[in-house]
Amino acid sequence: MSQPPQPQGEQAPVSVSLFQAFVFWLKLGFISFGGPAGQIALMHQELVERRRWISERRFLHALNYCMLLPGPEAQQLATYIGWLMHRTWGGVIAGVLFLLPSLFILIGLSWLYIAFGDVPLVAGLFYGIKPAVTAIVVQAAFRIGSRTLKNAWLWALAVASFVAIFALNLPFPLIVLGAAVLGYLGGRLLPDQFSLGGGHSGATASFGPALIDDATPTPEHARFRGSRLALLLAVGAVLWLVPMGLLTLLFGWQGTFTQMAWFFTKAALLTFGGAYAVLPYVYQGAVSHYGWLTPTQMIDGLALGETTPGPLIMVVAFVGFVGAYVQQVFGADQAFAAGALAAVLVTWFTFLPSFLFILAGGPLVESTHNELRFTAPLTAITAAVVGVIFNLALFFGYHVLWPQGFAGTFDWPSALIALAAAVALLHFKRGVIEVLAVCALIGMALQHL
Repeated sequence: MSQPPQPQGEQAPVSVSLFQAFVFWLKLGFISFGGPAGQIALMHQELVERRRWISERRFLHALNYCMLLPGPEAQQLATYIGWLMHRTWGGVIAGVLFLLPSLFILIGLSWLYIAFGDVPLVAGLFYGIKPAVTAIVVQAAFRIGSRTLKNAWLWALAVASFVAIFALNLPFPLIVLGAAVLGYLGGRLLPDQFSLGGGHSGATASFGPALIDDATPTPEHARFRGSRLALLLAVGAVLWLVPMGLLTLLFGWQGTFTQMAWFFTKAALLTFGGAYAVLPYVYQGAVSHYGWLTPTQMIDGLALGETTPGPLIMVVAFVGFVGAYVQQVFGADQAFAAGALAAVLVTWFTFLPSFLFILAGGPLVESTHNELRFTAPLTAITAAVVGVIFNLALFFGYHVLWPQGFAGTFDWPSALIALAAAVALLHFKRGVIEVLAVCALIGMALQHL
């Protein structure tokens, strides 16, 4: 890749081989804790500041695009940078290695949870973790809301979405569609009120010349070509149709694996606003409609997702594992095999669209380094997501604080743990892993007493 002239005394990094990139992405997959904000910050530190593989401006430009897409933005950003550096295989390697460690870890933890969840030690851990998860979801609603709800119109959208899902029990996709339509109209009629978007524009810092610098020409493979786009769409269709067709042929359309594949394909297209935004949809389907797992198991799965590297939406692997394991799709003797296969399948169908969005849309993004347009519908969707996440927090709080329902007793220890976790997260700005660890220890102590 040709480089523009560099200031005297400073040299851009030498070219990075695909193997060197492979080693870095593998390492990142094992240390990417902290949710999307932490993962993006870690990539910025490693790729922009320390290694200087990409400049600050080009990094933020790629992030702007990923923020506009459904799906986990940190994983998509890794895919984008890997693709920009080393073509299609570079993007696939970066995106896959961002997920694989989390997938294998979650399969193991899911099995331990199902096999030993009733053991007092494990039960005590989850007794302390569940209230902390409720506080974490409240923090997510607060974090997204503080960034998005900048005027009365967006506040109204958030309240309306909460009423829609809490009181009217409307499905999450309908809420997203309604918010998008209102955002489109708002962008035309009230552009100042709906112009927030999801961008990360602003002043950029300079960390020295980068391998892919501000003035580095777009590489040949990143230039838009209609034939390449058609080929990618055809390959993506095959990668979705072949496994879906095999599942339908082997298990029927109503089979557990087939329905999981179809359900998580739809979920993959609705993850605007991050994992917390799609969790209510996953709950509606996996718990209420299909009955793959219980509300308590859903909370426990989110707790496991918070404690593993990789994107939080990998909690879908837990949902798939538990659903197939408990239903014994392959029989009692092959419960683990059924759960592991389900975890792999739902991961495939959840993340396949993310790769296609990056590989197909990347050349269009690289064709201009100006600010992306059409963010008003996404601004409205993100505002609506705040109300949906608040509903999710109420749902978790209800099942944690009244484990036997409102007719049962109020769980005061859980309430105090949740309050302490909320204070630690919101006031003292402690890390999620740190808060979960302390709450787990408190839960073990209470269970022992």
